[in-house]
Amino acid sequence: MSNDRLLLSRRALIGGLASTGGLLLAGCTDQQPPTYGNILRMGDNLTYNLQRSLLSPTGLAREFDRADITSMPATGTYDPARADGTFYDPKGGKDYAILRTGGFANWRLQIEGHVARPGSYALADLKRMKRRTQITRHMCEEGWSAIAEWTGVPLRAVLEAAGIQPSARFVEFYGFDQIADSLDMVDALHPQTILAYGMNGGDLPIGHGAPLRLRVERQIGYKSVKFLRRIVVTDVFRDLGDIRAGWAWYNGI
Repeated sequence: MSNDRLLLSRRALIGGLASTGGLLLAGCTDQQPPTYGNILRMGDNLTYNLQRSLLSPTGLAREFDRADITSMPATGTYDPARADGTFYDPKGGKDYAILRTGGFANWRLQIEGHVARPGSYALADLKRMKRRTQITRHMCEEGWSAIAEWTGVPLRAVLEAAGIQPSARFVEFYGFDQIADSLDMVDALHPQTILAYGMNGGDLPIGHGAPLRLRVERQIGYKSVKFLRRIVVTDVFRDLGDIRAGWAWYNGI
């Protein structure tokens, strides 16, 4: 093939993929995350569209045996109550310190938005729901990985208990630090997406998000928000800070 013909073929392929990406979105969600003109974020959207259209929405991430469990560092905000933490939030940090002192006995997870029964759940409430334990590989955006066991309640079970409405398109997660993020309904309802309260057979440590953290096994680690305090179900996409800051909203693996 001549260089000219090869160049034309590449242009046709790229143009076709870009067009297909926009069309495929209709099968994924009604909205496209904003790109703010960033070409890398445009690529993220194309990746999202293609993965949502070509891969099974219920395909499972690999699960391991207990013998495969490795050490796992605690990165990011180690303790939301510490003012020297990277993502320290004055209000959230103060609230977290009080709850931690009481052994999280008064902690509640607030569920609101497009649900029929908004309300709050104590740890005991969540532990009475359907339980799932999974041993999976955590893939960090910094390039390292580790295998750990996580125990918790499937996010789907909590959303169904709250009466998720047909208009729901995204689920937002807010921690006691400054971190917030969101998922589309495909990942929110995935069987391996859980609200974890246990790690490696014990309670979830503070460094890993106690008393409750999100585990999204089909995306890069920073999507698994720690120190959860509130979940909001919405019918619109809202950039909670990642995309405008240059981070990818979707990190499928």
